[in-house]
Amino acid sequence: MALDEDLHECAARELEEETGVSDVYLEQLYSFGKPQRDPRERVITIAYFALIPSDKLQLRAATDAAAVDWFPVDDLPRLAFDHASILEMARARLLSKLNYSTIAFQLLPAEFTLTDVQKIHETILQQKIDKRNFRKWVLGLESIKETGKVRRDGQHRPAKLYRLVARDRIDYTK
Repeated sequence: MALDEDLHECAARELEEETGVSDVYLEQLYSFGKPQRDPRERVITIAYFALIPSDKLQLRAATDAAAVDWFPVDDLPRLAFDHASILEMARARLLSKLNYSTIAFQLLPAEFTLTDVQKIHETILQQKIDKRNFRKWVLGLESIKETGKVRRDGQHRPAKLYRLVARDRIDYTK
């Protein structure tokens, strides 16, 4: 971290340097500072987590990493030090925010169907959701608006496309 760099800028820069990913939702998670968390020396970590929409899934090893890859959250390789507990805290934060925010919408493209929203929630929750009740809940949020467009997938009738209301799609990178 440069002396004149703020924490959020540093986290965004590091994410891009390690993975090639930029301009995504980035949120400070927690500060970790137990004295023995790294046996080599005293390390204090201010952890962030990022949400990467499916239309930006172009992960690559950048300047600081030899390789980078995606793993299912329940089938991770062995992680160093206390990194598994950091990841679990990020997962818990995301799960809890599903109940009171539009955070899951950060994982969607600008235009999406209600089925897309449901799939994101089901993926995060790792369980099926009742379609009728979920759609009623989503439409009751008043955070999405119909675009007037439709998407046709297969032989089904076209699905309406929605977008997140602009005031709710917060730019967390600034």
